[in-house]
Amino acid sequence: MGSVFPGLRCAPPGAAIWRPLRGLGRGLGALAVCPSYVPVTKLVQTLLDGLAVGGLYALIALGYTMVYGILKFINFAHSDIFVLGAWISWVFAVRVLGVPDSAGATAPGWTGPLVFLVAMTACGTAGFLIERFAYKPLRNAPRLNVLITAIGVSLLLQNTGQLRVFFGPYPKSMPLLVPDVTLGYLAGVRVPLVDVIVLGTVVVLMLGLEGLIFRTKLGRGMRAVSFNTSLAALMGVNVSAVISFTFVLGSALAAAAGFLFVMKYPAGLKQPADTSWMMLGLKAFVAAVVGGIGNVRGAMLGGMLIGLLEFFGVAYFEPLYRDVYVFSLLILVLLFRPTGLLGRATVEKV
Repeated sequence: MGSVFPGLRCAPPGAAIWRPLRGLGRGLGALAVCPSYVPVTKLVQTLLDGLAVGGLYALIALGYTMVYGILKFINFAHSDIFVLGAWISWVFAVRVLGVPDSAGATAPGWTGPLVFLVAMTACGTAGFLIERFAYKPLRNAPRLNVLITAIGVSLLLQNTGQLRVFFGPYPKSMPLLVPDVTLGYLAGVRVPLVDVIVLGTVVVLMLGLEGLIFRTKLGRGMRAVSFNTSLAALMGVNVSAVISFTFVLGSALAAAAGFLFVMKYPAGLKQPADTSWMMLGLKAFVAAVVGGIGNVRGAMLGGMLIGLLEFFGVAYFEPLYRDVYVFSLLILVLLFRPTGLLGRATVEKV
């Protein structure tokens, strides 16, 4: 039986052959796969896509869960920061750096990291301004007032982005800041460079956030404010600075998710008020709830679970029900474990 890859022999059952691809150096290569192993190819492809998109959901969910953990309210404008990060990436790459967004155009290697940092910085600044002027005056107000304000900020960002002076009402195509290079083939699945960068960046950001929260003085301050704001203030924690930093950090992570999203799906840069953005943000919020709202590790777990569930449901069941799978998981979690998979029950004195 011949291999689907020229020059490679078909692997026997239970064995895997990893051969280097010509010109890519050691450690990179192709796995020889027989036609009978097509189900394995589908499984690996679905797994890679689910992990990549699940990582993006997790980055957005971290902003939801950090703000809720400290202020106990849902920042519904957070998904619009994700959209802002995607569009700022396009604006800086095309209008500032002059990278052509035409099909087949490539950019120098340094443009990707630069656009990534600019998007995170700009969205972090936007998060700081939103917290300072929209939410800080309402810290002692009823939660309903804050909720209405969050919805208002979300609508403001969406409709302002529609103006021609900013992003405009038409979809765009993101230029290829990462070259379309194939690193190898795993079980017959093409492994492009952009997928490796997306997964690698998501893992690095999550590990960095984990270290920041659980291994630094600033992280101890964040956990103290989350536990009890009044006691944290009495212990000398600058509560106002911690809250502002939380918004900046969550917004920067959302911007990173926006940049990585348009890197993986260059044609997915829809208009700022498109409903597809809302659905992405809503699924990220579901990921935060499933993992345990207010729990950073739970947000990471929830994002990965939502991404895998969505892609495996589409691949092996009915594609039209991709949203049904996600919200069915949410209902099940709320029914049998209301605090989320990693959440803890809290007692509220009334």
